[in-house]
Amino acid sequence: MPAFTATAPGKIILLGEHAVVYGRPAIAAPVNQVRARAVISAAPRRPSGEVLIQAPDIGLESRLADLPGDHPLACAVNGVFAELGISRPLACTIRITSTIPVASGMGSGAAVSVAFIRALSAFLGQVLSDERVSTLAFEVEKIHHGTPSGIDNTVITYNLPVYFVRGKAIQTLRLSKPFTLVIGDTGVASSTAIAVGEVRRRWQASTAQYEAIFDQVGRTVDFARNAIEVGWLDELGLRMDENHNLLRLMGVSSPELEQLVQAARAAGALGAKLSGGGRGGNMIALATEASAPAIAQALSSSGAVRTITTTIQP
Repeated sequence: MPAFTATAPGKIILLGEHAVVYGRPAIAAPVNQVRARAVISAAPRRPSGEVLIQAPDIGLESRLADLPGDHPLACAVNGVFAELGISRPLACTIRITSTIPVASGMGSGAAVSVAFIRALSAFLGQVLSDERVSTLAFEVEKIHHGTPSGIDNTVITYNLPVYFVRGKAIQTLRLSKPFTLVIGDTGVASSTAIAVGEVRRRWQASTAQYEAIFDQVGRTVDFARNAIEVGWLDELGLRMDENHNLLRLMGVSSPELEQLVQAARAAGALGAKLSGGGRGGNMIALATEASAPAIAQALSSSGAVRTITTTIQP
């Protein structure tokens, strides 16, 4: 029996993080330069139903039966089994690898789940629709992030730039022309669950203040969507700067992020902001094709442990 392989891209949030948890819109796009990969192969010499999971990037090798039920990988496997009505699968080995930085706002957990779910359902002979893959991955996201918005599993599953509002139908963005982003990684690991939880506590303590901030974010996202769809990159850059200032008001920036954002702007970025949960992780800079190398160099010189240049295509 052949091995079954599936991959899934990373993602970056262009605008709208945190506010998206509270019903405001966000825009996100896939980053195909980094990917998660799941390879599933039959193990006919092992006992029927035994599933061995290997994730060398995190030093994990375990039988499914030995993982706690709330482990994200166990949740993903058991979710597929339940979806397909399978109680005792063929013995198999599932190997997961990823080039997506962990705890950096690039959707590492969701990408692993999507690749995992697709490979496993194909191995079991029942390929799942994108909608079902995204739904199952969202259940795993709840373990990773507590109260996720659903944007990570959505943009990664569909591998398209999306305008996302929690609980509403997905809207694919219509880009009039491509644009370039330079991603700068602070090297500071940051838990999205913790960052989201901290914003929630502040929202509970100062609800009116935070609702007003979230409303401003929503308006900024809608202006940015229009800019993307008509190709006004200068306007998009301004809206990214505006969104970053609102994220600072939420308290989710950090000295490392601020240093990289300022370095990108000084090197000619049209706009720059943190991306994802904040408190570390990644920032993004809107660049022209010509300015991208200089911005990447400026980020590296200012402390970025890695940079990725990606073009978002129509």
